[in-house]
Amino acid sequence: MTPSHSWSRTRRETLTLLTALGTLAGAALTGAAPAGAATGTRTGTTISSGVVYRQYDLTAGAGVTRVHVLAVDLTDTRVRLGLLYPGKVASRAPLSLQATAQKAVAGINGDFFNITEAQHPGVVATGASVGPAIANGKVLKAAVPTGQRFGPQLPPGTDTDDVLGVSGDGRARLDSLALTGTVTTLGRRLPLRGLNQYALAENSIGAYTSDWGGVSRARATCGTDTDRAAPCATRTYEVTVKRGRVVSGSAGPGSGPIAAGVTVLVGREAGAQRLRTLVEGQRVSVRYDLTAASRRAYRFALGGYPVLTGGKPLPGLDTRTSAVRTAAGIANGGQRVLLFAVDGAPAYRRGLTIAEVAAALKSLGATEGFSLDGGGSSTLVARAPGAARVSVRNHPSDGTERAVPNGIGVFTR
Repeated sequence: MTPSHSWSRTRRETLTLLTALGTLAGAALTGAAPAGAATGTRTGTTISSGVVYRQYDLTAGAGVTRVHVLAVDLTDTRVRLGLLYPGKVASRAPLSLQATAQKAVAGINGDFFNITEAQHPGVVATGASVGPAIANGKVLKAAVPTGQRFGPQLPPGTDTDDVLGVSGDGRARLDSLALTGTVTTLGRRLPLRGLNQYALAENSIGAYTSDWGGVSRARATCGTDTDRAAPCATRTYEVTVKRGRVVSGSAGPGSGPIAAGVTVLVGREAGAQRLRTLVEGQRVSVRYDLTAASRRAYRFALGGYPVLTGGKPLPGLDTRTSAVRTAAGIANGGQRVLLFAVDGAPAYRRGLTIAEVAAALKSLGATEGFSLDGGGSSTLVARAPGAARVSVRNHPSDGTERAVPNGIGVFTR
């Protein structure tokens, strides 16, 4: 489709604005123009209608670092954001493969995740993400207890329920998604406190569905609400429910794919004791949803943590630790999203502090900012003009792409 004259004018205005804002981002961190201007600093590349990519250099506290930015115009009806993931919650793949498989034109990596289990010998790291996840309006998972998360220390007042998402009105927002659920049997209602999570709260029951995948569920009963590395629970129980009836029980969490229409309930401590009362053939109803603090419905959401709200950095942001980072900014009342990744090449690997990330997002016009997984996970991908698939635009600090559980995808039609 040939762009109209009005769209061409809007695109030129967008590129001009992005160039100015990129300069402001450098000034915000240094009080001067960015050092060592990168290729593409003065112009942007239109990836597709409503999506512009550019890179530029910032001089931050630890030195010069290069950043990559995708500006996404959600007022363009041909553009939407969605969750990139490998098809199962407990699964990982390089972001470029996820984007290509889902036919995204661009994207960045997403939530922090269960990357290792060194403290629990013999327990498999699931690769599952920390926070809630919604894809195409479908609830995939809820958040692990805050004490069980992976990632840097959270700013005061934030927790693992925090999300960035796009609500039913098509606007991007920061919100909080809490699990509400019950296991009902013989007139009793047991609280459900987990959904496809790598870690369950102490004394609780969690549900696992076909969205989880085939990875062992043993990790769910390890650690405590305040100590991720604490030993695994000794009292556990698992019940399999098919077509509303109990079909089996087991003393410990199992593994293997879960068929569609089957729900596996995993309990630890008091939760395990409750599940032991269920017998084969007994009717059981499992219901759950993610409820937003704003009471809005979300088409897409994923976890991380806020760093900027109402145009102001959150109090208590780290100002000392510089690292490779990934983040997302929301501007224009949720109509514009900025996907932001720091380059991990040796020349730029010193990176930014979380406070500097918040400042950079604000200088790009964002009023809300959200930190995502960084370090070796930081990856930004986008199609080159005329290309059929995305390519990695930054340099991942591991030297190659890290397999990640999810990301933010940019889709066009």
